Amino acid sequence: YRRWHTKETQLSKFNQPEIEAMLGSYTKVLFIRDPFQRLIATFLQGMGSRPSFSSFVQDVLDTGTHNASVAWKPLVSLCQPCLVPYDYVVMFGFHREELGHLLRRTGLPVESILPEFTDTQVRWTYRWLSEQMFSELSVQQQKQLSHFYRWDLTAFSFSGSFLSD
Repeated sequence: YRRWHTKETQLSKFNQPEIEAMLGSYTKVLFIRDPFQRLIATFLQGMGSRPSFSSFVQDVLDTGTHNASVAWKPLVSLCQPCLVPYDYVVMFGFHREELGHLLRRTGLPVESILPEFTDTQVRWTYRWLSEQMFSELSVQQQKQLSHFYRWDLTAFSFSGSFLSD
């Protein structure tokens, strides 16, 4: 199975027994982030291209899930958590804690490898940003976003997400 190690080869290019053998031979780690926080980060990275967060969100909603950018496409459609048996799911904002656990489980030295994360500050900052940005949206946009990300909100525990309220 030399072609397994070719980075250009996508999983969909293999037959079912090959996929099962391949997935069974790797430790599968999925990094996830609250979909609303992903939207905020994408908006902030592209500041100036849209006049307001509300208009950016409307563009996202108008695009729909099939034509969505990878930056804001629902995670469930990108990583297929119902089909791929992930060994670990690491949530943004808890990197230090979760990566430390993962490294210990794999037998790697934690302190010498793990960079310094400021998870508490990241969570506080995104909570504050979320409050500000969410207040810019109409009630209809809020409901549409919750619907847009409904499968992510169901598949993963994004407790405290503004979209789950």
